Amino acid sequence: MVHADAVIRVGAYRRAVDGAGHDLVERPVVMARVAGGAEDPGRHREFEGHDAGQREDGYPMRTRELGHGPILSHHVHPATRRAEGCDGTVIDMTKMRAIIAERAGGPEVLELGEVERPTPGLAEILVRVHAAGINPTDWKSRSGAGAVGRTFPLILGYDVAGVVEQVGHGVTLYRPGDEVLGMPLFPKLPGAYADYVVAPARHFVPKPASLSFEEAAGLPLAALTAWQGLVDTAKLKAGQRVLVHAAAGGVGHLAVQIAKSLGAYVIGTASAAKHAFVRGLGADEVIDYHEADFVDVLRDQPVDVVFDPIAGDYSSRSLTVLKDGGVLVSILPVDDAAMKQAEARGISTGFTIVEPDRLALTAIVDLVEQGRLRVEIDSVFPLQDAAGAHRRGETNRTVGKIVLRVVEH
Repeated sequence: MVHADAVIRVGAYRRAVDGAGHDLVERPVVMARVAGGAEDPGRHREFEGHDAGQREDGYPMRTRELGHGPILSHHVHPATRRAEGCDGTVIDMTKMRAIIAERAGGPEVLELGEVERPTPGLAEILVRVHAAGINPTDWKSRSGAGAVGRTFPLILGYDVAGVVEQVGHGVTLYRPGDEVLGMPLFPKLPGAYADYVVAPARHFVPKPASLSFEEAAGLPLAALTAWQGLVDTAKLKAGQRVLVHAAAGGVGHLAVQIAKSLGAYVIGTASAAKHAFVRGLGADEVIDYHEADFVDVLRDQPVDVVFDPIAGDYSSRSLTVLKDGGVLVSILPVDDAAMKQAEARGISTGFTIVEPDRLALTAIVDLVEQGRLRVEIDSVFPLQDAAGAHRRGETNRTVGKIVLRVVEH
């Protein structure tokens, strides 16, 4: 047991566990300081004899990297929650890094700061974020133009990929050390642009070993948006024709693959430079929106479903290529005129908002593990350059997903 005023300094070796790359603290060298600041040799010997490779509850003991060298993640006294890195830097374990937007504005309002580290409650888990996905809803919220009203200051970010650090009471799905991904709490903000997030355990699923943390972070929101739109809303069936707008984008490239997995005939819109990419995803046809109007191309060959992540006039124009009784899935609000036009022809339409959905996310991960779904990463930015990631996203010239790397591997 560490005294309330102790500071722990740990030097550690690492070894792999079951070949899975889990880190254990092996042969720690610990110096406990007494109140007067002197090192206590007796306490030193006590820690040397402790088996740091295993916690008292049987879980592996893990090191945590906070930019100050490895520290012992557990057995830090709750009254202080302080530890000292190998370089002598004292780490306050009640704090964490986060990207904070103090006010609405451009990317420049995103600044690296320090906030209180959360703790898990009933049925919640604390996740050490390794990577966070960037989505258009992030920069819309940052600018103050999001569909959901926000109160500043904000910590943005919905997509999380990381490692379970701690579990709350009642959690049986996960143990510390498990790798997970999820889109927790949406439309509330979990604050993924940070070192840690806390959220309900069932808002996450296990991360496939085949995915990097960056790929995993690019998956949840975009893939759930596509899945819920095509599977739950449109009830897309094998043999049906579906038009996917912005087919090379973050949501669109996943929608193409999910539609193909359901046996649909997929038509995508994309610029000519991205046609090879979209065809590589499985699209049967690709329309260059710079050279041809999709309305003219498809007028005589209408589709059963349109998946529209763009909205605006795309919604009303898309109605002209839909069969009577078809489905227009829009992830942004559809204007009243288009709604009335759709109703007159028996076309189902409306604003579809994504929701946390463990069953759907599990099905999505199954497609990944079967090799039928992949996440294309456009670019990866370090956490401290979240502003650069937003600038990249706002060009609307990306292919696939933008991701923040929170932990360097």
